[in-house]
Amino acid sequence: MNCLKKYILVKHGDGKFKNTRMKKNKSEKIIGYTSGVYDLFHVGHLNLLKNAKSLCDKLIVGVTTDELVEYKNKKAVIPHAERMEIVRNIKFVDAVVPQEDMDKLKMWEKLKFNVMFVGDDWFGTDKWKKLDREFEKIGVKIIYFPYTKGVSSTLINKTLEDLRKKNNV
Repeated sequence: MNCLKKYILVKHGDGKFKNTRMKKNKSEKIIGYTSGVYDLFHVGHLNLLKNAKSLCDKLIVGVTTDELVEYKNKKAVIPHAERMEIVRNIKFVDAVVPQEDMDKLKMWEKLKFNVMFVGDDWFGTDKWKKLDREFEKIGVKIIYFPYTKGVSSTLINKTLEDLRKKNNV
């Protein structure tokens, strides 16, 4: 059993922490879901996956497709198939699926997860307040994990670009 606690403090969309029961009974399996680009995989990604797995029996990870990354006016350095393979081979991950659009409710309809894990950089945004309310109606909890300070794929990419410019590469 990978659930470490029967109850955890969950920060809800209203900004309040609530003591939340993770399981209704011993036989119930908690399915967790998280998603991201996972480009230039770093310790922040690992922290999110490790913490998420500690609170569920099965962790499913959605890896954003190249097309969806481009829709957000960005470009992944690592191709989607390779990012899926990297994430698939992290020991905390039980299954990997492509994230082809941003609709989290549509993904819930496919996977029927009980809990969704996201970084707290999304906490309190209008989009996630709305998702909190919608997921609460169907019994899905959203757990916000602290963002790992000082590291991001964007920062790594910027550092690499600066080094290339400095070295005229």
